[in-house]
Amino acid sequence: MDSEDTMTWCPSGRADAAESVVLGVHATPGQLTYLAAPIPARDALSLVPEDISPTRVLRFASHCVSGCGNREGSHCTLMDRVAALPAQADSASVPRCHLRPNCQWWRQSGVEACHRCPQVVTTVTVDDDLGNLVSNPRTTPEEVAVAVGSAATESGTD
Repeated sequence: MDSEDTMTWCPSGRADAAESVVLGVHATPGQLTYLAAPIPARDALSLVPEDISPTRVLRFASHCVSGCGNREGSHCTLMDRVAALPAQADSASVPRCHLRPNCQWWRQSGVEACHRCPQVVTTVTVDDDLGNLVSNPRTTPEEVAVAVGSAATESGTD
């Protein structure tokens, strides 16, 4: 994490970081269309209308930093919580991603991270109970799994 050679990237990064790039576009809620090549966030932010939060339509990647609330040493606890979510129905293949060679989630969880990555949103609405649970650094992966199981039971999909 001390040099560019060992720096990993967060696929749920901050738009305002100097190195931030656009990872993809939220074409529909919960689905990400990955860009073939990175675009600097500073170039894309001006294209988003003022009344729309950039993270509602774009997903950003930036360097993983030691001060992140989701880090424990070199480990990303957000990825642990995301991994507790069910994989997408179409998870036979992984999306093409320019970030993968340096992605923290890939290095930590491999293909399992890629199966869930397109579902991740960085703007969570107040009424999104599961999204708020997953985004909270104090939540454990076990709590996410219980919430997913309870939601499936309530909807009759279990």
